Amino acid sequence: MEQLYNSQNEIQAVLSPQLQENIAVIEALFQNCDDIVKKQFVLQRAEGTTSVYMVYVDGLTDSDMVQEYVIRPLLWRESDASKDIFQEFFQSKIDMADIAEEASFDKAVNRIMMGDTVLFIDGYARVITISSKKLPVRSIQESETEAVMRGPRDSFNESLRTGTALIRRRIKDPKCKIEQNKFGQRSRTDYALVYMEDLVEQNVLDEVRNQLETYETDAIYDSGMLEHFMNQKWYSPFPVIQSTERPDKVASSLLEGRVAIIVDNSPEVLLLPATFNTFFQASDDYYNQWSVATFARILRYVASILAIGLPGFYVAITSFHLEMLPTELLLAIARARSAITFPVVLEVLLMELEFELLREAGIRLPGPMGNTIGIVGGLIVGQAAVEAGLVSTIVVIVVALAALASFTIPNESFASAYRLLKFFLIIVSAVWGLYGFILGMLLLAIHLSGMTSYGIPYMTPAVSTGTGEYESRKDFILRLPIYLMRKRPVFTKEGERIRMRRR
Repeated sequence: MEQLYNSQNEIQAVLSPQLQENIAVIEALFQNCDDIVKKQFVLQRAEGTTSVYMVYVDGLTDSDMVQEYVIRPLLWRESDASKDIFQEFFQSKIDMADIAEEASFDKAVNRIMMGDTVLFIDGYARVITISSKKLPVRSIQESETEAVMRGPRDSFNESLRTGTALIRRRIKDPKCKIEQNKFGQRSRTDYALVYMEDLVEQNVLDEVRNQLETYETDAIYDSGMLEHFMNQKWYSPFPVIQSTERPDKVASSLLEGRVAIIVDNSPEVLLLPATFNTFFQASDDYYNQWSVATFARILRYVASILAIGLPGFYVAITSFHLEMLPTELLLAIARARSAITFPVVLEVLLMELEFELLREAGIRLPGPMGNTIGIVGGLIVGQAAVEAGLVSTIVVIVVALAALASFTIPNESFASAYRLLKFFLIIVSAVWGLYGFILGMLLLAIHLSGMTSYGIPYMTPAVSTGTGEYESRKDFILRLPIYLMRKRPVFTKEGERIRMRRR
């Protein structure tokens, strides 16, 4: 079995004009693979008989289609002696439009594993491949992670072809290019590189292609694994590649000159370049009135500051700088902590870890049970901790407000960075007080300011990019009316940034 493969895990055998030799290779390759359907039958032709060997995977192939449009025409239609058998198959024998010829054994087997049907014909060192896929995928549903009040409800599923179709449905322009390739020596997972030919920056596109060709591995099962191979800033908790399940967001990003990567078996599509601002943009920001969208955008930015900084700020003030608090608030905190024996930092860490445990438990448990865990944890466990004297009521409010604020960030991977860095600020605030809190926030700002995503500064448009930052600020904290956003952002190729003009 091993001698059939080379060091790159490719099949070394070559197609032979002798059908029995090809059958022997197929039998060796698919030994103990009971889901592989193999059938040999004989065609009656004027000059004699011809043997045909058919192979496909049960469960990945539409067997009814194969029976109706492949086997039945082959066995019941009369042969044309004036035609070569391959020519006859393509023109009159097989009632399928998507058929092709393949001369590589490795590629032929790969087509079988993708759900296609392959015909080996005696006397020919090539095969006929027939597109007959019927992959087990879920239907198009509404996104649960990026729900909107207004806008389309469809989302990507695990099918690569469904993903490309949802994009084509929105962008009916032949300049929208879709380059398909594979990643993983054993999984051979299909992925598609999608971009607008006239809008994308060529250097960004070249860099993405190079990154996809730099590494090789056994398998990838989700776009998140592919993102790890592409993200060179592994030390940063902030993502430089955006992920989404919404086709309208992908289509909008493509028309801004960004690149999308769709990975088979994954409902998450990768978008790049990505900046700090893009993670705060939600789809319904562009479907609601600009004033409502601006208010929501401001609320998200304020909530992000509370999510990352509120617990650390509370620890710094109550541990080192009580003189900064108003007298009434100071007395209220003193009364709340009168029966608490733990230091403030342990209180906050205890409650933060409890909320993280409840959050993780809610994700892992089935939907209704997960919601129940969240309610029970938030109400009963929190109240019990206060009555037991483990934490004060003010700490519960602070931690709950920070957790609630983190839920307003539209992107989960970006919100996870805030959840992680929140503990960093709590620790430095417990050690150095308000000076530690300010130092931690300053280090965070320096880190973000030094990051780039495929040549675009991560903090665009808060920092200058040299060109186009004015237009980007129209869709920053304030989301101006769409008819005022006449130029595309800095992702777009120079000279192609006009997207709207009056007739």
